[in-house]
Amino acid sequence: MFGISIKAKESQNTEYKVFKYRERNFKAIRIRAILPAVLILISFIFYFSFQNESSFLTTYIKYQKEFFYFLNKTLSPYSNLFYNITQLGDALVIFSFLLFLLFIIPKFWQVLLTSSVITLLLSAVLKRIFAVPRPAAFLDPETFTIVGKTLKGYTSLPSGHSMTTFMVITVVLYAFMPKKLSHKTLWSIAMVSTGLIVAFSRVAVGAHYPFDVIIGSSLGYIAAIIGIRLNRNYNWLEWIKKKRFYPVIMLILSVWAYLIMLKIIKYDLVIFYLSLIATLVTLFIITFKYVKKN
Repeated sequence: MFGISIKAKESQNTEYKVFKYRERNFKAIRIRAILPAVLILISFIFYFSFQNESSFLTTYIKYQKEFFYFLNKTLSPYSNLFYNITQLGDALVIFSFLLFLLFIIPKFWQVLLTSSVITLLLSAVLKRIFAVPRPAAFLDPETFTIVGKTLKGYTSLPSGHSMTTFMVITVVLYAFMPKKLSHKTLWSIAMVSTGLIVAFSRVAVGAHYPFDVIIGSSLGYIAAIIGIRLNRNYNWLEWIKKKRFYPVIMLILSVWAYLIMLKIIKYDLVIFYLSLIATLVTLFIITFKYVKKN
C-alpha cells in the first residue's frame, strides 16, 4: 500500500511538471527558430513576384478568391461559434485569460508585452504599405457570409487578429513546453491547431482572405520569437511582485474589466463574459492579497 501510494504521488508530480513554466525554455530559443515562418513569407513573395499580372493587388486577390469563397462557405454553418472565437484575436480579450500569470510569472508577461509592441508596429506599417482592400470592399458582399460589422477598409493584409493570436500562442507554446518529446509533440500540435482555428475564423466571418491570416500568423510567430530573444537576459517586470504597486495594477484591471463590459453591452457574446470573469477573478485575487497584507 505504502509503495503504491508513493508511486501515485510521483505520478501526480510528474503530471504537474509536464506543462510547468520553465524560464530556461525561453533561454533555449535561438533566432533560427523564425526560419519556418520566414520560409512561408519568402514563398509568398516569390509566388506573387513571378505572376504576370498588372499589379500585386490584382494577383493577390485573384489567386485566392475561390479559396476564400470555399472556406467561408464551408465554415458559415458555424458562423456564431467562429464569431466568438475570432474575438480571441483582440488583445483585450485573449490577454484576459493570461492576467493571472502577471504576478506568478512576470517574465512571461514581459515577453508578451514586448512581443505585442513588435506585433502592433508590424501590423500598422504593413497594412499601410500593402493597402489590400477587405473582402467586402473588393468582392460582392452578397456572395459570401459576413458576421458582425462589415469591414471595407484597405487594411486586409496582414490580419492583425491572426498576428496577435499567433504571437500569444507562440509565447505560451515555448513558456510551457514540456520536456518529454511525446509531450512536446502533442503540446505543439494542440497550440498550433488552436492558433489556426482562431486565425481562420477571420475567413469564416468574412473579414480576411486566407493568405491574410497565413501571413499574419507567420508574422505573429516571428514577433514572439524576437520578443523572447530581446528579453532573454532581462527581468524588468519583476517589480510587479512588490505589493506596494498592487493598487495601480488593481486600477488597471478595473479599467480592463470596464472595457470588456462595454463590449458585452455592444455585442453580448459569450467570449466576452468569459473574458470578464477571468479579469474579475484576477482582480479579486490581487485585491484579497493586498488587503490581507495590510
